[in-house]
Amino acid sequence: MADRQQTDPAPQWWSRPEETAGDGRRAGVPAPRPAGGDEDRVQDAVPARTPAPDGSAPDARAPGASGNVPPAVAVTRYDPWGAVPLQVVDRGRPPRIRLWQVVALSLGTALLAGGIGGYLGVLAERRSNTRLELPQAAAADKGRAPESVAGIAATALPGVVTLHVRGTKGSGTGTGFVLDQQGHILTNSHVVADSQEITVTFSTGESVTAELVGRDSGYDLAVVKVGGVRGLQPLSLGNSENVKVGDPVVAIGAPFDLSNTVTAGIISATGRPVTAGGDKGDGSDISYVDALQTDAPINPGNSGGPLLDAKAHVVGINSAIRGADKDDPTRQGGSIGLGFAIPVNQGKRVAEELIRTGRATHPVIGVTLDMDYTGDGARVGDKGEDGKPSVVADGPGARAGIRAGDVITKVDGQRVCGGDELIIRIRAHRPGDALTLTVLRGGRESTLEVVLGSANGS
Repeated sequence: MADRQQTDPAPQWWSRPEETAGDGRRAGVPAPRPAGGDEDRVQDAVPARTPAPDGSAPDARAPGASGNVPPAVAVTRYDPWGAVPLQVVDRGRPPRIRLWQVVALSLGTALLAGGIGGYLGVLAERRSNTRLELPQAAAADKGRAPESVAGIAATALPGVVTLHVRGTKGSGTGTGFVLDQQGHILTNSHVVADSQEITVTFSTGESVTAELVGRDSGYDLAVVKVGGVRGLQPLSLGNSENVKVGDPVVAIGAPFDLSNTVTAGIISATGRPVTAGGDKGDGSDISYVDALQTDAPINPGNSGGPLLDAKAHVVGINSAIRGADKDDPTRQGGSIGLGFAIPVNQGKRVAEELIRTGRATHPVIGVTLDMDYTGDGARVGDKGEDGKPSVVADGPGARAGIRAGDVITKVDGQRVCGGDELIIRIRAHRPGDALTLTVLRGGRESTLEVVLGSANGS
């Protein structure tokens, strides 16, 4: 049997794309395996050929082309170049969405949206709060008119001091103000009475030790002095004769040790006869003041502080307050709008004498008064102390013609209601001043001229 080369068709497990030509191979696809050797490898893939009835072999070039040979059955094979994969996965019926699932999903979505919205709302509110700006006036000039309370306080505060006093009977607080560059400070006598140590604190907070120069309990005035302090700012002294009822005033002090406290009010009255002190019982510590009355709040600790007019000039030295009666169950311990100040004219004279000599002089008429007299006016006693005459021989009163038993009803035309008031009216003047006294004697009034004498104060 002659050898011949037979080219079998390509195995059907390997299909070529229809567009390939030539040798039937696509780029990168290996050639079919050779036919020699293991023929069963082709037989497995090619259907058996049926011999022709005449015994001749079928045409190898056109298998299945003759009428008696059925065409080869088309077998579906995996095509790696196909657009659709050969296998199709059966995923079953699509899941059914139930009503409760829809409700749960909707509820969860609503809760999530609500939570996010709430958080964003709180965040927005916080941010908006941090940026909140309320209407406010713009910054203005901090200066004040000199005659305003703020202007008066700004002028006077550097010259006002707070005194802390320690004595044998305890400690206390008062106020004072600078008189001159030498360091003299004016205050009340009762502030520094029985003092062992005096500390002066300025408005700047600087504190120094002070020494007592002199004091007078009759006028309730005292002078202390500090040393080694620079930049002292003395207050300007006004004239208490110019003060009128209704004038605005400012008080500065340390009520209840609250330093640099400023209060304001008006002059409520002038020439108020005020007595203070008397704790010793013998009358040596009683103060007689022809006072300025003010409704500017004054409390314990204000004693010795300045009472200032609209020009920041000192017109008085704050000294006393009037509270409710001690037996009143509703008694108010602080200010009730009745404050009293020593007129600066009197304070100036006493301060000058205390600085110069350490003592102050008192103007006197040289008579002893009957302090138990309850009638109208001040009655001259029948006898003086230790049985001595009630009218001092060759004294101012004796030279004016005053006699024992006379009732003095007026001083310079101003009515006198009692002995204390007569003393106050006299001490409002200087020694050597001439006064006109209206005297009632035997039911008849007469006018006497007296020149005030001088006596050393306590």
